[in-house]
Amino acid sequence: MAAKINEAHDHIAKAEKYLKTSFMKWKPDYDSAASEYSKAAVAFKNAKMLEEAKEAYLQEAEAHTNNKTLFHAAKALEAAGMMLKDMQRIPEAIQYIERASMMYVENGTPDTAALALDRAGKLIESQDLAKAVDLYQKAASVFENEDRLRQAVEMLGKASRLLVRQHKLDEAAVSIQKEKNMYKEIENYPTCFKKTIAQVLVHLHRNDFVAADKCVRESYSLPGFSGSEDCIALEQLLQGYDEQDEDQVHCVCNSPLFKYMDNDYAKLSISLRVPGGGKKKAPASAADAGEGVEAGEADEDEYAGGLC
Repeated sequence: MAAKINEAHDHIAKAEKYLKTSFMKWKPDYDSAASEYSKAAVAFKNAKMLEEAKEAYLQEAEAHTNNKTLFHAAKALEAAGMMLKDMQRIPEAIQYIERASMMYVENGTPDTAALALDRAGKLIESQDLAKAVDLYQKAASVFENEDRLRQAVEMLGKASRLLVRQHKLDEAAVSIQKEKNMYKEIENYPTCFKKTIAQVLVHLHRNDFVAADKCVRESYSLPGFSGSEDCIALEQLLQGYDEQDEDQVHCVCNSPLFKYMDNDYAKLSISLRVPGGGKKKAPASAADAGEGVEAGEADEDEYAGGLC
């Protein structure tokens, strides 16, 4: 352990020496200094001195920035963020990863920026859902700007689900519509059908039947939607909801098509209730009940003397 700490300090001393200028050396050697800071960071990390490792990575990032090598500067910032993650200082870690993503974009490597934002979103999801949504939306925007719609819509999907989890249903409705538009653009129509189900569930939980109905009507223009399993189920759901038929709504919402959606949408499905508490199917009429009693009495008479 002590050897690693001494090794780290030796690399720091070398880095500082490379940064010094003199009468014969007018310009700091940022490249060599960055290399030494990187080696120091690894040595500190191996010695379990994470705070010192983080600082060394930040010094490496500064040296790379001064040397105009932004990609390597961003990598060093990400590494500093990972040290903070290991110290359970997640919000601080996210700040460095966001800075790194901006550097990646500036460097002309937006894909790497978006992937960094995705990683940051996963890190913060358990602590701050709103921040995770922001990061996923930023990642989606970066991918979309690069016409990487498949990757963009994946990020949007993560954001939509977390918005539903937070019960931010107005924002979720907008996000899901954007997803649906992207899937339509890349001609992934079956997934459009699933997004229509998600839209309808969100709108019904918002008590906006008109918006839910509109989503289904607009989907009739999608190839293959009309007459599909998704279409029939949605028509039955909307009919049951509109007629306040609790049994019909319950039957649709508990069907495999709805129950096995992504967990956040499945929860919306299971918890959906019709307005005013709905109504159950009418009980059997008095005449039917009377017939049942007479039949029962006949059975009793038949076996009145016992089975033998």
